[in-house]
Amino acid sequence: MQSVDEWDLVWRIGLALALSASIGLDREMRQKSAGLRTYTLVGIGSALFMLISKYGFFDVLKENEVVLDPSRVAAQIVSGIGFIGAGLIFVRRDSVRGLTTAAGIWLTAAVGAAAGASLPLLAIATTFAYFATVYILAPLGRRLPASPYAPSAVRVEYDDGRGILRKVLEACTSRDFKVADVNVERGEEPGAPVAVALEVHGSGSVATLAADLGEIDGVHGVAAGDVNEIFDV
Repeated sequence: MQSVDEWDLVWRIGLALALSASIGLDREMRQKSAGLRTYTLVGIGSALFMLISKYGFFDVLKENEVVLDPSRVAAQIVSGIGFIGAGLIFVRRDSVRGLTTAAGIWLTAAVGAAAGASLPLLAIATTFAYFATVYILAPLGRRLPASPYAPSAVRVEYDDGRGILRKVLEACTSRDFKVADVNVERGEEPGAPVAVALEVHGSGSVATLAADLGEIDGVHGVAAGDVNEIFDV
């Protein structure tokens, strides 16, 4: 059996690093719970597993005597990454969060495996598909008519100690939005603005609600989006 030149395989690790890091950088810039390092390591690790599976046993392979199936490692990568994804998904009050992050990590593992399996075109195309999904399909999805049962969220930054949270909640309920969850984040420095993430349910426009909340005296900024984005998963 012909020996393998390991230097000829290094470019595949490099490709997995570049593509996985590009996905991770996007998640890092949007301040998700799993970012640049997590995605890059998952992609590189998957590529290495594939390379080991394909080329790591050449010294023991013998024609018509010892035959190995490299696809079994790809199957183990799929199930193994599932444990990482499961750790990022949690349920709170009937809302499932972390699915986008878990799916992104699962896809990044596939990109790394494709790079390691010497399928660079598939790896690059899948990376482009990720960015198309995030930056094209996701905005289109936000234009669909809202369901009164679908959760949305707003994030409000305001001055502490002025009763602004009460005004924010009153503004939500007065516009027929039901507040299902409240997550308050306080800064470490004294006098730092407080950030509160609100999960809201209603058939009205969340963008209009956000604009109204921004008019409240003492509010520094308001962001609106789906639950996964606002609750930073």
